[in-house]
Amino acid sequence: MARLTNTAVIYWNMLTFVGLGLYDEKDITVKGLEAVKKADIVYAEFYTSHLMGATMEKIETFYGRKVILLTREEVEQSPSWLPQAKEKNVVLLTGGDAMVATTHIDLRLRAKDMGIDTAIIHAPSISSAVCGLSGLQNYRFGKSTTIPFPYTRNGKTVISEAPYDTIKMNKKNDLHTLVFLDIDREKGFMDIGKAVSLLLEMEGRRGEGVLVNALGVGVARAGSESPAVHADYLPKLKEHDFGGPLHILVIPASLHFIEAEALVKLCGAPLEILK
Repeated sequence: MARLTNTAVIYWNMLTFVGLGLYDEKDITVKGLEAVKKADIVYAEFYTSHLMGATMEKIETFYGRKVILLTREEVEQSPSWLPQAKEKNVVLLTGGDAMVATTHIDLRLRAKDMGIDTAIIHAPSISSAVCGLSGLQNYRFGKSTTIPFPYTRNGKTVISEAPYDTIKMNKKNDLHTLVFLDIDREKGFMDIGKAVSLLLEMEGRRGEGVLVNALGVGVARAGSESPAVHADYLPKLKEHDFGGPLHILVIPASLHFIEAEALVKLCGAPLEILK
């Protein structure tokens, strides 16, 4: 349960999802930090997102708590730790804003089925940060998508074309597409150059013109002191050096004149998009 007092929110015998924000251990909200300090047990998962500016040591030092890192299997397949929230105050830390990932919604539903109360403490999200950094208007975005790393099946390399279909649908509805880039335990963090190359390969296979002369906006290290933002046509964008991860990509639809001006002035887009 959660109870609001004149000075704080007090949690007990429940599961609280705490978003950690975009980049490092200091992005947590005051309310989130308060929940962490009052928890009996603190867990974290960093496979749906990752705080590139933080280590587990930094997180534990800044929060003043021992944090137990969960594997993907312990979150998605066998969350044996979940019943602890019936008798203890349990906190789960996640990168970005809590509940953005489907995984976290599934966990909350599992807790509900077990009779466990839950609470959510939100934090900065890449979904809103991209709009702030690029100048693209948030209400112009359609369904988001993810570009996964290619994989091998029966000796052949498989590239998912689901991102192409999502971009196609959004463009038909004149909506921008937020494209998340894969995080893989073995392959690491996909960068914008790799993502754009995969999209252009999909265009070559499909030949439907969805990405012909298409503009892209790349964002790296949102929330840090040195974010990188750049916009250009896709063949040139893939050659741009965005530096270290995390990276994310936007494929815009048509541009409002203010959006076009923002991409030119804030993101170095070609002047011709103003015409």
